[in-house]
Amino acid sequence: MDQAKEDEMTELKIEGMSCQHCVAAVNEALAEVNGVERVVDVDLNSGIAKIEGDADTEALLAAVREEGYEATMA
Repeated sequence: MDQAKEDEMTELKIEGMSCQHCVAAVNEALAEVNGVERVVDVDLNSGIAKIEGDADTEALLAAVREEGYEATMA
């Protein structure tokens, strides 16, 4: 497998998170997406989620939206 692709970092801007429960829900949803190696961080204050791996961007955005939050590429 291509190491550069495997180590790719994706950042999402997530709107609507208001507490640590929200952060945990987003973290779990992202971790379940095929191709995610690791959810590096989901920051409540900035609304930025950092994901490592080669997951499809649309799948990441859809996973967050299914939890009830708005997500775009950061």
